[in-house]
Amino acid sequence: MKIIVDVMGADNSPDVMVKAAVRAVKELSAQIILVGDEKEINRVLSENKLSSADLQIVNANDVITMEDDPISVRKKPESSLAVCLNLLKNGEGDALVSAGNSGALLVGATLFVRCIKGVRRAAMAPVMPVKNGMLMIADSGANIECKPEMLEQFAVMGSVYMKNVLGINNPRVGLANNGAEETKGTDLYVETHKVLKENKNINFVGNVEGRGVPMGECDVLVCDGFTGNLILKTYEGAGKMFADEIKNMFKKNIISKIGALFVLGGIKDLKKRMDYKEIGGAVILGISKPVIKAHGSSDEKAFFSAIRQAVNFVSTDVISKISDEMGKEA
Repeated sequence: MKIIVDVMGADNSPDVMVKAAVRAVKELSAQIILVGDEKEINRVLSENKLSSADLQIVNANDVITMEDDPISVRKKPESSLAVCLNLLKNGEGDALVSAGNSGALLVGATLFVRCIKGVRRAAMAPVMPVKNGMLMIADSGANIECKPEMLEQFAVMGSVYMKNVLGINNPRVGLANNGAEETKGTDLYVETHKVLKENKNINFVGNVEGRGVPMGECDVLVCDGFTGNLILKTYEGAGKMFADEIKNMFKKNIISKIGALFVLGGIKDLKKRMDYKEIGGAVILGISKPVIKAHGSSDEKAFFSAIRQAVNFVSTDVISKISDEMGKEA
């Protein structure tokens, strides 16, 4: 299995990506193709005394920055991201992981690698921890304006991913909304509710309000990209706020510090489960080959998790399973 890694264009490029790739070779038995400035890649390997075994280095003379517009993937054909996408398109790797420009990655994956036959739009679909499990949000930013048929496809693709990669039998699909009643929400959400309710290939559990998201009322949360991004960012911010408050509470005085010792194990377990660095990145659902978008500020741990996520994506053959489901929907 070969994983293509874009080592440029992120906050901590290329050091973090190279170190994570070397770790992935050792721990995941994966072959890695590093794409970026060859001199910089070799510098990181040399400075950290890292082995280049099972690493293939492909030089790229340009970089797409976070400030570049999404179509830059066309304007900068020698950028690391464009080179990565062409490698994936031509079958020289099995999956792609990048922490670079989200818009450029999405546009490039759609233009270069193409969507699965029958898929109208790809969706940015991160997985995050909720009570007693994990939740996928589809979409979380790729498609601001959607139609019911698109949201239905997100539901189907998300269900296939959660079943095969996370092992959730018969994943529950929820529709993000401001009320549980079928008539709640905008015209898009009212119509989508009807469509999802009639689809026998998914386990639709109805509308899910904002408070139901962290409580784990569904396994796949379906929404347009604008709504999904707001939910995701609010969830991330609330999680950080609570973590900080808990830390401050236990540091308050000597009594609270002593009390912290008795619950330290539970706190560490909770912190690990809530840590996005353990999860990886966002899957771009609907592309004909596995593409993972890692967080732009990923450290070594987070980027390694994204590579591990790509390995799981490939090994579970989710793309062909989504393709089969799209055939049923046609």
